[in-house]
Amino acid sequence: MQKTPVIAILAYSNAQKAAIYGLTDLLETAAKFQLEDKNRQEFTVCQLEEPDEEQYLAIIIPPSLGPEQSQQSKAALVTWLTQQHQQGAIICSVCAGAFLLAQTGLLNNRAATTHWALSEKFSQSFPAVLLDSDKLLIDEGDIMTAGGLMAWVDLGLRLVDRFISTSIMQQTARYFLVDPGGREQRFYRTFSPALHHGDQAILGIQHWLQQHSSTKFTMANLAEKINLTERTFLRRFFKATKLNPSEYLQFLRVGKARSLMESSTFSVDEIAWQVGYQDSSAFRRIFHKTMGLTPREYRKRFMP
Repeated sequence: MQKTPVIAILAYSNAQKAAIYGLTDLLETAAKFQLEDKNRQEFTVCQLEEPDEEQYLAIIIPPSLGPEQSQQSKAALVTWLTQQHQQGAIICSVCAGAFLLAQTGLLNNRAATTHWALSEKFSQSFPAVLLDSDKLLIDEGDIMTAGGLMAWVDLGLRLVDRFISTSIMQQTARYFLVDPGGREQRFYRTFSPALHHGDQAILGIQHWLQQHSSTKFTMANLAEKINLTERTFLRRFFKATKLNPSEYLQFLRVGKARSLMESSTFSVDEIAWQVGYQDSSAFRRIFHKTMGLTPREYRKRFMP
């Protein structure tokens, strides 16, 4: 019998207890609703005081309200978090939890957020991270970061939406009397690739694509990276992700394009080029097919 995946909440020294227990209650309630609705459980939840040998579906680093941990315990957590990510776990942080996550190097050259009051210190400590402290929640697929002390609510709802369903997320939000509207932008949901599939070679390609989605390459190039024939690579990639590599790449590129449309004044043609499309008309067609809006309509709706 297959073991039910587990979401772990790090109950480390000086972690915010409201976030630990609040996330536990929110996620367990959502799992209970799913069990009542479908007679199956998508995940269980645990509070973890120190690293162990289990493999987790997702790991949440809550905010810290006290002095930093010792260098020895911090180093052990950093190593463990990196290993968990390599095995397919989604690593999440809330508020100051982003500092521990950033020490893994997993946020380098990637978008992330933390509490606005910590943004200067964070940028000085981790200049390679693309910090956007205006955002409440940034979902990068395999990494999620949430901003303020209470943003654990938004993170928890996003995980429920991802691992169970939008309807269960909404039911959970109603139960806790929180407003899901605008929190998860469900009409134009962030691409959430499958990572917990167990194929380490394909997972490595997924991590590479996340970092190099604008790079020009062929399917043969990707297959060569993991010493597979192109045919075997395509078969295994689809089995793991339920998408072919071209579709997967389009979702990644459209996701990056959305971020640029929301946060920059670059023209659509410039954005198309930055995310990897030489033909801006092709980019417009793909964007509209994926999002249900033209780039212009999307920018008008979501740009501040």
